[in-house]
Amino acid sequence: MTVISPRRLGQQLPSVPFYCPVPSIVHPSAEALNDMTVRWMLQQRLDADDHQRSRLALCDFGGLTAATMSYGQLEPLALMAKFHAVLFSLDDGVCDEAYATADSLAQETARIIRAIEAPTAHQPDNSPHAAALRLLRLELERYASRQQIRRWTDAMRVYTSGLVWEAAWRRSPQLPSLNDYVTLWMRAIGMAPSTAMIEIVAGYSVPDNDLEDPRVRALTEITWTLVSWDNDLYSRNKELLRADDDLNLIDVLCQELGCEPHHALQEAVAMRDRVMVLFLRLRDQVLRDAGGGLRRYVQGLGQFIRGHLDWASVCPRYRVPSEPEGKPDEGWWKQRPADDSFEPLPLPTISWWWDQLAVSSRATSV
Repeated sequence: MTVISPRRLGQQLPSVPFYCPVPSIVHPSAEALNDMTVRWMLQQRLDADDHQRSRLALCDFGGLTAATMSYGQLEPLALMAKFHAVLFSLDDGVCDEAYATADSLAQETARIIRAIEAPTAHQPDNSPHAAALRLLRLELERYASRQQIRRWTDAMRVYTSGLVWEAAWRRSPQLPSLNDYVTLWMRAIGMAPSTAMIEIVAGYSVPDNDLEDPRVRALTEITWTLVSWDNDLYSRNKELLRADDDLNLIDVLCQELGCEPHHALQEAVAMRDRVMVLFLRLRDQVLRDAGGGLRRYVQGLGQFIRGHLDWASVCPRYRVPSEPEGKPDEGWWKQRPADDSFEPLPLPTISWWWDQLAVSSRATSV
C-alpha cells in the first residue's frame, strides 16, 4: 500500500471536467493492438526494471492508438502503438523519472535521430530506445512515402529537441516562464511525430503546401498544445506522487501569477478552453474549402484531441491512491467552455494562432 505524505497530499488537486465537443470513435481492434504491442515492448527490453515494465504494460497503448486514430488499418496502427510504447518508456525511464541531465539527453537523442536518419547503418552501441526506433523507422517504409518519412523525421527532431530543453529545466531550481513552458511542452510531449503519423496510418497524403498553410500549422500546434495541457491537468497528481515533479502548467502558473494551486487550476482550465474554442472555429474555417487529404488530416487532429481524453479517462497509469477505483463518471466531461473568448492569450509564442481566424469569426462565440 502506498503511503502519501501530508505535504504531497496537500498538493493534490481535484479532477476537472473537459470541454471537447468532438465525437468519440474507437477502432474495434483496440484489445488486439494492445496485446501485440505489450509483447513487442517486452521483447525490445526497453526497461531493465521489472516494476517499470509491469507499469508500462498497463498503459493500454492499443487503447490510446485505437481512440486517437480510429480510422486506420491494423498494420500501420500496430506500428503507431509500438511508437507510443517507446515514447512512454523513454519518457519514464530516461527523461522524467530518471532525472536525466541535458547533456545525457543530448547524447541519447542524437543517437535516436541518427538511428532514424540512417536505419540501415546498424549501430551496435545504440541504446534500447534508439534500437527500437530504428526498427520502427524501417517498418515505416512499408506504409509511408519518402515525403512522409521526411516529415516524420523532421517531427522527431522537434520532439527530441524538446526533451533536451525539458531536461535542462528539470535540473534548474526555478520553473520556466509560462511562455517558455508552453513552447517547451508542445515539443517535448511527443505530439509532432504523432500528428505526422495521421496521414500515414490512414493511407493518404497531404501536400506540403496544405500542411504549410498558416491556418493548418496553427491547428497542428493547437493539437500538440491541447494534448500537453490536458495531460498536465489529469496527470499532475500522479507526477507529484511518483517523481515529486512540478514541471507542470499549473505550477508554472503559480509562479507566473504568484497564486495558489487551486487558483492556478482555474486559470489553466480557462486557458485550455479558450484554445479549444479557437481550434473548433479555425477547424471549421479550414474545412470549408479543404480538399480530401487536408480535410481528413484536420478531422484527424480533432480525433486525436478527443481520443487522448477518452483513453486518459480510464487508463490506470494516472490513477493515484487517493482517488477512487473505476471509470470516471460523467464528471469527466462538460458541455460549455470556461472561457469562450476569441481574444488571443497574452503569450507571444502562440498568439499568432488567433491571427488565422477570419475577421467574421471573431465577432461571434461558440
